[in-house]
Amino acid sequence: MSRLIGFGRLPRPFGLAVLLAVAALILAARPPFARALFEPGEERPGGAATALKARDSRAFTHPSAGMSLDRRLDFGLGDALFRKRWASSPSSTTASDGLGPLFNARACESCHRRDGRGQVPDPGAPAVSLVLRLGLPGGGAEPTYGHQLQNAAIQGFRPEGRLTLAYDEVPVALAGGEVASLRRPAYGVADLAQGPLAPDVQVSARIAPPMIGLGLLEAIPAADIVARADPDDADGDGISGRAQRLGPEARLGRFGWKAAQPDIAAQAADAFATDIGLSTPLIRRSRGDCTERQPACLAAPAGDDPAEGVEVTARMFDLTVFYARHLAVPARPAARDPEVLAGKALFLAAGCSACHVPAWVTGRDGVDPELAGQRIYPYTDLLLHDMGPGLADGKAEGEAAGAEWRTPPLWGIGLTAEVGGRTEFLHDGRARNLIEAILWHGGEAERARDAVIALSPAERARLITFLQSL
Repeated sequence: MSRLIGFGRLPRPFGLAVLLAVAALILAARPPFARALFEPGEERPGGAATALKARDSRAFTHPSAGMSLDRRLDFGLGDALFRKRWASSPSSTTASDGLGPLFNARACESCHRRDGRGQVPDPGAPAVSLVLRLGLPGGGAEPTYGHQLQNAAIQGFRPEGRLTLAYDEVPVALAGGEVASLRRPAYGVADLAQGPLAPDVQVSARIAPPMIGLGLLEAIPAADIVARADPDDADGDGISGRAQRLGPEARLGRFGWKAAQPDIAAQAADAFATDIGLSTPLIRRSRGDCTERQPACLAAPAGDDPAEGVEVTARMFDLTVFYARHLAVPARPAARDPEVLAGKALFLAAGCSACHVPAWVTGRDGVDPELAGQRIYPYTDLLLHDMGPGLADGKAEGEAAGAEWRTPPLWGIGLTAEVGGRTEFLHDGRARNLIEAILWHGGEAERARDAVIALSPAERARLITFLQSL
C-alpha cells in the first residue's frame, strides 16, 4: 500500500483490476485515508518560490517569490524584452531591429500569451504559436527551408509557406456509456515559396508550451533525473523512460517536447533564431533559419549590435533568460480538498505517476537562491517515453525517436483556460480537454490510459478535478 500512495512506480503484479480495486478502497475510506494522500507542501508546488497570487488570467506572469528588489527589477526588464515586438532592419529603433527576414512571430509573447501555452489557429487564420519543425532522417535540417517552416516575412520577402490543418473525428467508448471524440490531425504545407520539400522530409507540428517553473526544472540535479531512467525496462513495469543526451558532451536534455535543449538559455536561443529570426550570443545567425538555398535571405540587412555582432545583445539575452527562469508556479489552494485527493488516488492507482512523477528536490549548488533546495511538484520525470503510434510524428530529434516524447509537467494545467481562454493539450494542441489528452496516450502509457477508460463517469470526473487543481 505504501508504494501505491507514494511517488514510485507501481510493481508489475498490480493489474488493472487490482489497481482500480485499491483505488475504490481509498475512496471508500475517505476522509481519513484520503487525507493521507496529501503531502504537506503540495499547496505550494514551486516550494518557497511559489506565486501566492490569484488563480486568474495573469496566474503565470508572476516572479519567483522571495526575490530581492534588484532581482525583481531584472525580472521586469526581462518581461519587457519578452514582450518586445521586433522590427526589420534597417530601423530607427536600432535596439529592436533584426527581425527575420523569415519568421513565425515578432515577439516571444506572441506564442506564449500571458506566459501560457500556444493555441491552434482558427480555420483560415495564420498559425503563430503552432509551428512545423522540419528535418531529414538521421538528423539535419530540410535543405531548402531549414529547421522550421517560417510562415511570415519582412517587406520584400515571401513567406516560406503556409501550414494547413484538417481533423478527422475518432470516437472512443468509455466505461459507463460515455463516448469521447478525438480529433486526428492531418498537416500539410501550401504556397511553398521555393519548390517542394525534400521527398524524405520529416515534419512535426509543435505548439508553444507554458513558461512557468522552468528554472525549477532546470535546478533538478541531472543525476536524479537519470537515476529514474530504465531504458531496458529492467524492473518489468512496462515503463522504459530514457534520458535524452545532447552533443559530444552528452548533456542531459530537459526542455522542449522531445527534450532537445539542455537548459533555458539554449531553448531561448533556438526560439530567437527559428521563431523570430534573431541572433544571440549562443546562436550567431543574424538571419535566423535561412539556408544556403535562400541567398536573398542571407543577403538581407541584419540588425547586429556594432560592438557584439548579434541582434540580441548579451545583456538583453541574459535578462530574457532570467525572466523565463523565474516565472513562478501558481499555488494550489484546493490541494487538500477531498474530491481532489480522491482524484489523486485514481491518478496514482492508474499508474500515471510512473511518468508524471509528482515530486522532486532542486539542487543547492549553482542554483539561483530563490530556486535552490526546494521540494517541488511538477508531475514529470523529464524523460523520453514511447507514446505509441497515435502520437508518433516520425521525426527523430537528438536521441528521441519518432514516437518518443518528454513527459510534460502538469503543474498549472488546470489554469489553461483561465490564462489562454482555450484548452488545447499535447504537443500539437489536438486534445480539446484533459480526457482527450489522456485517451491519446499509447505505448508505455497504454495501461494507464486503459485504466482511465475503465473508470466510472464519477471516477473520471474526480480524476479531472484533481488535474484541474494542479
